[in-house]
Amino acid sequence: MSAQPPTALVADDEPLLRDELARLLVEAWPELRVIARARNGREAIERFEALEPDVCFLDVQMPGITGVEVARRIGRRAHVVFVTAYDQYAVEAFAHGVLDYLVKPVEAERLAATVARLKERLEGAAPPTIDLDARLRELAAQLHRVGAPEALRFIRASVGQTVRVIPIDAVDFLRSEEKYTLVAWRDEGDEAREAVVRMPLKELAGQLDRGQFAQVHRSVVVNLRRVSHVTRSPNETAEIHLKARADVLPVSRTYLHLFKQM
Repeated sequence: MSAQPPTALVADDEPLLRDELARLLVEAWPELRVIARARNGREAIERFEALEPDVCFLDVQMPGITGVEVARRIGRRAHVVFVTAYDQYAVEAFAHGVLDYLVKPVEAERLAATVARLKERLEGAAPPTIDLDARLRELAAQLHRVGAPEALRFIRASVGQTVRVIPIDAVDFLRSEEKYTLVAWRDEGDEAREAVVRMPLKELAGQLDRGQFAQVHRSVVVNLRRVSHVTRSPNETAEIHLKARADVLPVSRTYLHLFKQM
């Protein structure tokens, strides 16, 4: 590895997610310098050509030019890590361990493993020698065929012996209950209700509209439209207060940046 510290580019069309990944990288890899951030594929290519970072973290789904197309332009000139909200995009390309990826929301454990692999590859002085372009062409074709999965419109959840079909807009928040997820929602009469989904929160969260729902704690996802206000604590955490609901939700330090303007 060069005596110079490794450098990185982070590309994501969502500013909060882009900044959060950059912050997590600082914690997981203190030696790494994030020298460029890009809002879309075209900008990612321009900044890569200008700065030539060692590692590129690319959101798979960006408007115009996708992260996969950016990776094809970069080729073997840098190590690429894809960032995606949808595991299905990664299956073919990552099954053989050729390319690396992170799933949103990025977890510290997964990021640490990715950083360890990147360090090993940088020690090797060159990206993998496999037919990278062919693999990326396959992934690009898969993206074109499948497209982004449609966000959930309803959640089927158990209330006693009954299965309720809950409109996603009626959901206030979701909380992890080990292998299950508790769904807090409001019925037609605007009464607060709770139900259980037989699915882990991580799996369910990946199917939600990221513009409407945000992870605010390792075990909590909240409907941003249902937030009344947020109170910050001196220990770099916060609490979310909901509209017409007594529940108070925790915000961990990892997600506190989401409410800087609130």
